[in-house]
Amino acid sequence: MKPAAFTYHRAHDVADAVALLVDLAAAGEDPKVIAGGQSLMPMMNFRLARPTALVDLGPLRRVPAMTAIDASDGTLTLGALVTHHAVEKADLPPEWAVLSRAMRWVGHLPIRSRGTVAGSLVHGDATAEWCLLALLLDAVVVAEGPGGRRGIPAGELFHGFYATAVDPDEVVVEVRFTRPAPHAALCEFARRHGDFAIVDAAVALDLDGTTVTGGRVVLGGVAPAPVRVPEAEAALAGEAGDALWAAVADAAAAAVDPPDDATTTAAYRRRLTRTLVAQACRGAAR
Repeated sequence: MKPAAFTYHRAHDVADAVALLVDLAAAGEDPKVIAGGQSLMPMMNFRLARPTALVDLGPLRRVPAMTAIDASDGTLTLGALVTHHAVEKADLPPEWAVLSRAMRWVGHLPIRSRGTVAGSLVHGDATAEWCLLALLLDAVVVAEGPGGRRGIPAGELFHGFYATAVDPDEVVVEVRFTRPAPHAALCEFARRHGDFAIVDAAVALDLDGTTVTGGRVVLGGVAPAPVRVPEAEAALAGEAGDALWAAVADAAAAAVDPPDDATTTAAYRRRLTRTLVAQACRGAAR
């Protein structure tokens, strides 16, 4: 498959990238930012996306802040060009280790070695692991545009199918995770390893010894965007164990209204929700 024709532009810094996006749009072009290209290029090859211009952030890899991983002051900051594999092999503190563990679900090694954290979030796939993790750990996406920099909380980031709050003339510069989660896990189901998940679930538990005092439950693949499930979170109270996990899983399955589509049925997605939430609870407790 070949993409539709486009012009190619290399940005030399963030300001240059923003200026290119603004100037190209003013000239009637439809520009897109490309970093790792692991989401955009396949869509272009299938002509599901037809930008008339690409602004390449590749040269910005020489800027230390764009590839930095910094765990300090109770937060974790990832530069916009940090790759999935860089997180996978990073020696993160226990409160952020769920990020490293979750990377095994992301595609295959060549994809993890090129694809970027920020690119995945801006792409806004409802089953993308980073989108669930952003909601789980209260991420803030920092984007720079013509009006300067702004922070977009994860709860306000996802607007629907492949739609996010990042404006067309903005460039993400970093992602900050603000909710430490030493007891957290993500799991998913796909027909083959590396395929897009049919459903995925992420759980963070607040534990006092063996007692669960609260937590967070996030699902992908059951709505146009990743979602928190308040009904399941309300059930996260009591002695840790299979009985509690089953109750949380049942609450999650009852709360969602997944779609029927060419991939599978709503009933199957609901069944997967029940299985995966229980599985993620057990993983988080461990």
